[in-house]
Amino acid sequence: MQYSLGIDAGGTFTDGVIIRDSDGVIMDATKELTTYPDPIGGIKKVIDSLNPEYVQDVKLVSVSTTLSTNTILEDTGFPVGVILVGDYVIPKEGFPAPYYVQLSGGHTSNGEEAAPLDEEGVKRFALEVKDHVAAFSVSSFFSNRNSEHELRVKEIIRELTGLPVVCGHELSQEVGAYDRAITAYLNAQLLPITHKFIQSIMQDIKSRGMDANLLMLKCDGSIVGMDEALERPIESIFSGPAASLVGASFLTKCDTCAMIDVGGTSTDVALIRDGVPELSNQGAVVGGWKTMVKAIRMETSATGGDSHIWVQDQKFYVGPRRVIPLCRAAVEYAGFLERLKESKSPSRKLLCENIQPTKFFVRTGLRPLELSRSEEEVYDVIQGTPISYVELFRRLKKQPSVRALDGLIQKRLVQAIGFTPTDALHVLGDFRNWETEASMIGAEKLAKQLRVTKEEVATMVKKKVAKNMASDLVSYLVDGIPQSVIDQMLSGENYTRFKVETPVILLGGPVVAYKKEMEDLIEANIVVPEYARVGNAVGALVGKGIKRIEILIKRDFAPITGEDVTDEELKSAKEVVSYFVFTPDGREIFPDYAQAFDFARKTGKDFIMDYMRSAGYSKDEVEIEVRKKDLMVREGEEPVESKVIVVGIGTSKLVVEKDVIPDYMRKKAISSRTANGSYSGK
Repeated sequence: MQYSLGIDAGGTFTDGVIIRDSDGVIMDATKELTTYPDPIGGIKKVIDSLNPEYVQDVKLVSVSTTLSTNTILEDTGFPVGVILVGDYVIPKEGFPAPYYVQLSGGHTSNGEEAAPLDEEGVKRFALEVKDHVAAFSVSSFFSNRNSEHELRVKEIIRELTGLPVVCGHELSQEVGAYDRAITAYLNAQLLPITHKFIQSIMQDIKSRGMDANLLMLKCDGSIVGMDEALERPIESIFSGPAASLVGASFLTKCDTCAMIDVGGTSTDVALIRDGVPELSNQGAVVGGWKTMVKAIRMETSATGGDSHIWVQDQKFYVGPRRVIPLCRAAVEYAGFLERLKESKSPSRKLLCENIQPTKFFVRTGLRPLELSRSEEEVYDVIQGTPISYVELFRRLKKQPSVRALDGLIQKRLVQAIGFTPTDALHVLGDFRNWETEASMIGAEKLAKQLRVTKEEVATMVKKKVAKNMASDLVSYLVDGIPQSVIDQMLSGENYTRFKVETPVILLGGPVVAYKKEMEDLIEANIVVPEYARVGNAVGALVGKGIKRIEILIKRDFAPITGEDVTDEELKSAKEVVSYFVFTPDGREIFPDYAQAFDFARKTGKDFIMDYMRSAGYSKDEVEIEVRKKDLMVREGEEPVESKVIVVGIGTSKLVVEKDVIPDYMRKKAISSRTANGSYSGK
């Protein structure tokens, strides 16, 4: 018997699931805490906790991870040497990389050379920075029309340094040289980290005697082989929400559904329609960077199971920051429960997000960077045992700096512990996974501040989280509704109620606890599948191998010239028509449209099959479909411009009954909506 293993390394938890290949039945599932900053530790724990009888017969492992996303958000990527070829307009503050150069070169929109490439400049820059960077990236003007300058730069740098080089045209064929430059730069930053991560997984798999192929999930919900995963780690950003969406469809057998995934850190909302995830019109934006990476369209809010619940002026707030729940801290840190019982509450006048009767602080174990004097003062007092604000005050013999505490948390040197929605569910008995007594004590401390009972505190928190989930869903499904209007609709005070026509799938650990509250707020078929707690791990596994390529055909006119041209020829035809075909490998020119289209179609199919073979698919396992979108000026004439869209879909590695897995990304895979990057409206 053969099995497949899906793993999702999220911000709080790492989930694992084993599925039997013959019929798609889930055989085992588990959930472990994610290890930070290196997620490989959590992945090992997941595999360790799964049934070893199934693990030894696993032939396929597919992974989704937040590694790339977190690296960009935390700005912990490796240094990169950036080469910009062409007449770039650089922002006043400069390109956002310490090592970059702008050189002459680049092409026109027709792929003609705009200026010769400054090869000597490339060589000087490469030799100057090679000892200070881990990789290079290059983006050239209109490299999506002609990539020869980028490829020449890549050749020169590899000869001089031996370091990896990322080209903009390898990541996107869209227009926008500066955005391609940003995308290539971020991708190059991630290369060493991704190589180490993937090698660690492969070594762990081999050490267990597993003979398994390794795949990774992309942020559009498709899976890729290791070759592409190593070359394009940028495409794994937001793969967690993509995994959740695909998993929701698989678990419920719904080709069309909305998904709400409540994690420890955030809540994500996305939509899959006719088996196709809705993609964003724009490239994915992460950490303020606008990229050219095609990702699912999603609504994300900072409300999760680990969101900090804090009080001020007899009101309570949810998040936005994440803390370790009291119930979990009581299990992780010896003696914490007694410290929580004995801790004194700070003055009501001091209460703010960082000064709470339920908030404690503990070191993370990361090495401190440059600290201010006040930060160093507070950091020295905080050790490996959680400490409250009042205890900090006692040890320092003065009021600790709130700004210093905030700085230490932002630098990830200190982790906060506090009351969370997870604690509220423990109080209400909806979820019991850790030490309930710690949650009860925390609820009592907050209840005193709000002058209510601990049960009322927990109920208020639960209803607030459910309302945030419903608000995120409404905001996602209908663009442009002001938050005040959404709040009125969800309040039920105006005899109105929002109705959702498609099923709404809830995913996440204790998400079933919010089902009734959600049903009270919106009219919808709300579904919590059996394996909702590990839906993202399921999605990491059941995504199909998808490869999509767009090839542009562009008509161009040139005046007839030459001594041999007769007057009759000039009268009959003033211009010569040529057809330019732009592919990832370069530019070709043809005298008529039929030849240009045949070349584009064949090139696209060959490109798809080369990719699919590298991902482990045979010819019989790949379905290729071709569609084109034409830009017409006059009816009856050849198109001015055509976009030839070639999509290859590899059959699922799971051999299952047709009614078990939705026909993911097969229906309408190359429809005009998919070709444009997302659905046009709601």
